[in-house]
Amino acid sequence: MKLLADSWYMTERNLRGVSRSPFLIGINLFQPILWLLLFSSLFSSIVDIPGFTSSSYLEFFSPGIVVMSTLLSGGFVGMSIIVDLNQGVLNRFLVSPVRRSSLIIGPLMQNTVTMGIQGLIIIVLALLMGARFPGGITGIFILLIVSVLLGMGFGALSIALSLVIQKEEGLISTANLMTMPLIFVSSLFMPIDLVPNWIKNIALFNPVNWAIEAGREALGASANWNLIITNVIYLNVFLLLAMLLALQVFKRYQKMI
Repeated sequence: MKLLADSWYMTERNLRGVSRSPFLIGINLFQPILWLLLFSSLFSSIVDIPGFTSSSYLEFFSPGIVVMSTLLSGGFVGMSIIVDLNQGVLNRFLVSPVRRSSLIIGPLMQNTVTMGIQGLIIIVLALLMGARFPGGITGIFILLIVSVLLGMGFGALSIALSLVIQKEEGLISTANLMTMPLIFVSSLFMPIDLVPNWIKNIALFNPVNWAIEAGREALGASANWNLIITNVIYLNVFLLLAMLLALQVFKRYQKMI
């Protein structure tokens, strides 16, 4: 019960910070929305390639943009930790009776809320642009779930990195270096069967691709539930390992202060 209480307190604390600066959600959405508007038009004729799995590039591309938005948000979760570190707040928490895991769960749960809002905004925008998703509400819900799981996993990694790097500039550079290559070695732009073999092989172990494939499958007319369930399991394992790593880094940092 103490873990739940501490985690809820940390979540509320972080949500209050977002409520005072709601424009941050818009900043996080700028790049994904730009990509959605630009590439959905630029690559619209790609659907004519033999073997392409969709008749609309917008419908193919938009689930990946939802995943991308949560991935980018997750990569910068550690920024709040660095702010607390610079202000001395984190050290005070670490010498208090608060559970260490709540210091990770709090920021992640706050970002779960903001990532869900961002995902819904992109889905609504795609619908306004003419996308149609046969998977309906169920498919949209699953897309949001896998996107948030991915974002939380990278959020935990971002928290771990923030305690190692301890500089905002360093975390920004590292987060971009960590996330952007994974976006391009996935099926975001092209069906996995149409990409080069080396990308296909890397994508098998790429959490970003797991989320994109599961979300896209859930929005289709006849979903492959084995693929969806398998990828959801993979994403949960990834999240668990990332949180364990963040906890270990917290323990190491606490011993140093």
